[in-house]
Amino acid sequence: MTTARQVNKAAFEANKLAKWLRRAAGQAIGDYAMIEDGDKVMVCLSGGKDSFGLLDVLLYLREHAPIRFDVVAVNLDQKQPGFPADVLPNYLSGLGIPFRIEEQDTYSIVKRVVPEGKTTCSLCSRLRRGILYRVATELGATKIALGHHRDDILETLFLNMFFGGKMKAMSPKLVTDDGRHVVIRPLAYVRERDLEAWAEVRKFPIIPCNLCGSQPNLQRTQVKQMLRDWEKRFPGRIETLFRSLANVVPSHLMDRQLHDFVHLAATGQPDPDGDTAFDAEAFPAPAQVVVPWPTRML
Repeated sequence: MTTARQVNKAAFEANKLAKWLRRAAGQAIGDYAMIEDGDKVMVCLSGGKDSFGLLDVLLYLREHAPIRFDVVAVNLDQKQPGFPADVLPNYLSGLGIPFRIEEQDTYSIVKRVVPEGKTTCSLCSRLRRGILYRVATELGATKIALGHHRDDILETLFLNMFFGGKMKAMSPKLVTDDGRHVVIRPLAYVRERDLEAWAEVRKFPIIPCNLCGSQPNLQRTQVKQMLRDWEKRFPGRIETLFRSLANVVPSHLMDRQLHDFVHLAATGQPDPDGDTAFDAEAFPAPAQVVVPWPTRML
């Protein structure tokens, strides 16, 4: 039997988590100017915990932010066998917000093109992006919001380093390859485990992502496990890694496009970065790493 004390404690924890999620999203939006006054934000809703959490947070911020913006939810029904087509329309109708369910049979295309046993995610993703960009144009959306979170960004960084030979993660804000849309990731500062907890609190009608029967992304799974192991063994390491993405020193890397090594010459002026290659670096011990929570709202 659940006691009144347990109920009160659960409510307190849920309220604390809600404030943290909204504050983190608000700070990311503010830091990267993701949403501006008068924007129409198209939230891409897949039916997973991340996109549900994104929509939930943006609807809250829409009512409490000091700027005015609209939200429209869009789901792409790819005609995967067993897809519960009524779940999202029922949920969105209950919220009383504008939405659109776009029906496109990309499932048949992917299954026809990709050999049996091969991962279908790459082609599926490209087809999905093209359709969503078209829908954004038709709806007059000024921003396309995706539900990628902090863990996705770090995993992508290591995937590109390990398997692509480049230092590249997910941008919190970017222009699409056709130059016609701006994509934003308001959950860039949010941890996956917090979204998992919020999904339980809000009881989102989660739709599983394994309906297509494709193989899991084994490389991403390996990287995810590596990061979780690091966080378990060295608390604070993941936060430090994430901060490093916004604290890049091009002169101490090797990309000739980012730093002019060819014409480098002594100027007689002090360099704050300097040559510390032969000095003992002074790094804080893991236990001393203190990560401040976001304090600025949108």
